[in-house]
Amino acid sequence: MEIVEFRFSEFELNLRCKPRVALFSGNYNYIKDGANQALNRLSEFLDKNGASVRVYSPTISTPAFEGYGDIVSIPSLKIPFGRGEYRFGIGLSRLVKNDLDAFKPDIVHVSCPDVTGHSAIRYARKHGLPVIASMHTRFETYPRYYGMKWIEPVIESFLRRFYRQCDKVLAPSDSMARLMRAQRMNGQIDIWARGIDHDRFSPSKRSEEFRTRSGFCDDEVIIGFCGRLVREKGLDVFADALDRLVQMNVPHRALIVGDGPARNWFQSRLSKSAFTGFLTGEALARAMASMDVFFNPSVTETFGNVTLEAMASGLPVVAAEAPGSQDLIQESVNGRLIQPNAVDQFAEALAQYCKDMGLRRRHGSAARQSSFNYDWNLINSKVVEHYTELIKVKMGADSVSASESYQVSGALVPMHEFFFDRQNPAAVNHIWCSDDTE
Repeated sequence: MEIVEFRFSEFELNLRCKPRVALFSGNYNYIKDGANQALNRLSEFLDKNGASVRVYSPTISTPAFEGYGDIVSIPSLKIPFGRGEYRFGIGLSRLVKNDLDAFKPDIVHVSCPDVTGHSAIRYARKHGLPVIASMHTRFETYPRYYGMKWIEPVIESFLRRFYRQCDKVLAPSDSMARLMRAQRMNGQIDIWARGIDHDRFSPSKRSEEFRTRSGFCDDEVIIGFCGRLVREKGLDVFADALDRLVQMNVPHRALIVGDGPARNWFQSRLSKSAFTGFLTGEALARAMASMDVFFNPSVTETFGNVTLEAMASGLPVVAAEAPGSQDLIQESVNGRLIQPNAVDQFAEALAQYCKDMGLRRRHGSAARQSSFNYDWNLINSKVVEHYTELIKVKMGADSVSASESYQVSGALVPMHEFFFDRQNPAAVNHIWCSDDTE
């Protein structure tokens, strides 16, 4: 074992307790989205800093990507109503409960308010474990896109019942936290924001070759969209706003990155646009940086991961004034915030960027600079702070001061000087435990 001396960074200080975390997800890796990218980042951060994480999630035989860490498959069913690509957790089987017993978690982290999430909370209460919830999706807003707005108060009541059973709730943005407090979801709501890989998402990834290969002329202004092609992403508003630009005789083309059940409809509405399908990694970064302005009309975002990726890529952003975007975009500094569904105002904001290259560059540069406020290590360190706080409260222990001394190999050393084993292999295992659901 290699023993080296080092000074704790902020996140290493938070991990001195090395918690054992049971993480429950409704979709950890079978479809790629912003929520599970954050959860995988968290799992990786915890694992690489000495904590133990075990993930419990629905799984499929061919997931969208290889999830990080140990994944235990939970019982689930396909979601009906034309959204069968998603699965709905239906509880904890006997084998899953046995797995939890063997893992002996210190804390339960739930990230989806489904049946399995409720079962995980009951398990935690039975075993005297603290429960923390992270909020990722505004489920209460989805029915309006499927002609069922009348059921939204019922869903909001269901969500309130779920979150109130937790010791603390983590919202992805200040604006989302304010909304959850207004909805009376929980008395203890804090922030778990999102980070960005600035080496991957960068203006330097802009590619004229990609633009040409995608059918764009050198001088064409590209309005970009990136995300799941589903109704709740505001696809109708996007298409209507671009129709207005045509009526205003504003030259532009659209680049659509993503895929989903609404793709055929969206392509029929934007017949002159380029559709790339689902992209990841360097291909995604290149596509984002090759846009000229990013348009996100969605009001269902809780943070806006794609908005942050666009900003890091040096793009000005036109977005709906909704939770998430409100925390990322400074009006008329790095983009524009427009009243939700205000098609004419969206079109006017986009027209300004289409006509003024200098404005695009100034706001794009400011967007890139703003993105440096979001660092994954520091952000995930805050989650560990919340874990540690809740575990200590449950144990009835006093908080540990950063000036405390710890004994290592028989010698007392200050907290800021410690020893650790750098050898920390990561393993990916999939364990199937799906029978005897309770």
